[in-house]
Amino acid sequence: MPKPLPLLLIPLLCRTKKIRTLMTMVYFPMALTGCLPYLYHLGKEQSAIILGREKIEQVLNKPDIDSKTKDKLKLIREVRKFAIEELSLNEKGGFEYFTKLDRDEIGWNVSASESLALKSYTWWFPIAGTVPYKGYFDKEMAIELETELKNKGYDTRVRAIGGYSTLGWFSDPVLSPQLNWPDHRLVGLVIHEMAHATVYLPGDTTLNESYASFVEEIGTERFYTKKEGKNSPHLEKFKKEKSKRETTIKLLKHFADRLKEVYESDKDITTKQNLKESIILQFKSKVIEDKLVPEEKSKEFLARNWNNEDFLGALRYHSGEVSFLSLYEKSNSDLSKFHDEVKKLFDLPEIERKKFLNKTN
Repeated sequence: MPKPLPLLLIPLLCRTKKIRTLMTMVYFPMALTGCLPYLYHLGKEQSAIILGREKIEQVLNKPDIDSKTKDKLKLIREVRKFAIEELSLNEKGGFEYFTKLDRDEIGWNVSASESLALKSYTWWFPIAGTVPYKGYFDKEMAIELETELKNKGYDTRVRAIGGYSTLGWFSDPVLSPQLNWPDHRLVGLVIHEMAHATVYLPGDTTLNESYASFVEEIGTERFYTKKEGKNSPHLEKFKKEKSKRETTIKLLKHFADRLKEVYESDKDITTKQNLKESIILQFKSKVIEDKLVPEEKSKEFLARNWNNEDFLGALRYHSGEVSFLSLYEKSNSDLSKFHDEVKKLFDLPEIERKKFLNKTN
């Protein structure tokens, strides 16, 4: 086999609007010619994003800039500065530039899992390692892959991408669709993606995403507390969303455990499938009962075809809260020390990292 050549350094995969995923990078070996159409698609679109960048300072100085864009870009510039100086995040984490896209979504992310097991379908890429998703800038290409996986019997999901990180390889720009986000979520986006450029373990998506989500929550709270005080209206919105999210995640974990128990039992396939459908229906009913979904969206939620990937997708980015909080407290709330403590986890065997992420008290 010829020695792999770094012909293309291409960003893949991203963070969804509601559930985050991490963008990865790929060195393309000449031998993998079957990947050429996909890599060409990614390279072409990512090149357009990079080549279309403008320094945020230059955009702010344009006479025709609208007030919304101006305010959002100023906020991003402020958060980036705070993230570097007070959260000890990597300054190479991006958000120095702005790129205007000609579409309403950044891209789409495909993920899948076994039908009767809480086990993700994965792809492997150099640098990134094993990842449970594959990203596209073209929705039709994403749907084509989802259909292929669905036809093979996998539970699948296509999600719109909200943002991504090249892990410091490029200075990632803020993209125009992101400016439609509420301010407190935009603050979280910047912190989350810069965290990926600070600490990243190839092949362990759950650790990477859960760490970045933890830093996002701590960082957002610290940002608004300093900027607006403890009675900050943005902080209040953030805390309400956090509380609802924590309740939802707890519920997801409970029903995921019930599904896992069924899947690992000696019951026949038909019985497992029927029990799976029953448990998911009970989960949906509980969500409605606890008013975790707005009333006007309850019918839509109940009609949605939930599957294993929905459970895995959520838990992938919100695991290990108890353990991360313990490390944070051990570091005396010093995020520089906290990042170093997280990096020490890289030396642990995979099974020990899973125990860390699964700790509940």
